[in-house]
Amino acid sequence: MTDIQDLPGIVVTGVSGRMGQMLVKTILASDRARLVGAIERTGHDWVGRDLGAAMGGADLGVAVTDDPLEAFAKAQAVIDFTAPAATVEFAGLAAQARAVHVIGTTGMEEAHLAKIRAAARHAVIVRAGNMSLGVNLLTQLTKKVAAALDADWDIEIVEAHHRMKVDAPSGTALMLGEAAAEGRGIALADHRDSGRDGITGARKRGDIGFSAIRGGDVVGEHDVIFAADGERIVLRHLASDRGIFARGALRAALWGQDQKPGEYDMLDVLGI
Repeated sequence: MTDIQDLPGIVVTGVSGRMGQMLVKTILASDRARLVGAIERTGHDWVGRDLGAAMGGADLGVAVTDDPLEAFAKAQAVIDFTAPAATVEFAGLAAQARAVHVIGTTGMEEAHLAKIRAAARHAVIVRAGNMSLGVNLLTQLTKKVAAALDADWDIEIVEAHHRMKVDAPSGTALMLGEAAAEGRGIALADHRDSGRDGITGARKRGDIGFSAIRGGDVVGEHDVIFAADGERIVLRHLASDRGIFARGALRAALWGQDQKPGEYDMLDVLGI
């Protein structure tokens, strides 16, 4: 029987958030990993408390801390669904600790991504706009359909999320847009249309459009619409359980233990 101390130790950042708490529950339920750290921002009222008690349950023997360097030093992996600036800081610290860094943070700009690429020279980083198997299959389907259809087929990506989501379009929507652009052999940056309001004029041929819906507690819904005169093709993924993202992130953290330093995505993890 494997001793629990031999299992990969994982730290969860942003542990008070919905994804953070889901990740904690997923790790605790796993027989392949153990929770060794929990990070929150300085000044948060969970800092210094036992994580289990902070979550409203029994003590877990893991104290919430605002010192990531100390927590990462005893971890083999860090799972991070926070904010771009925090993720960049965590990437550097995880690389110092040679811990696998699984990044589900969205809304990052090129400056953030450049720093993450630099950290990936020293450690394994798995970064994805979405950690679910279904969405990554949808990404591949989007690429293949886009490659098969010419610019007479308009491409629109419609996404819906809960009212608390702060970035738009979602990271998943942008991932799907990149897949469509790659299938077409174009750069998304040159054909992205996500700012329609007022008198916009006719749709530009070859553009990839984005629409974002925010409301209620929607976990995540994504449609990729290929529309031509007289017909439409709609590829759709509906997420009803945030646990699919947590399970995917844990899978990525375990997969990364056997990889060389570099930046990977969920297609690598899933072998798609």
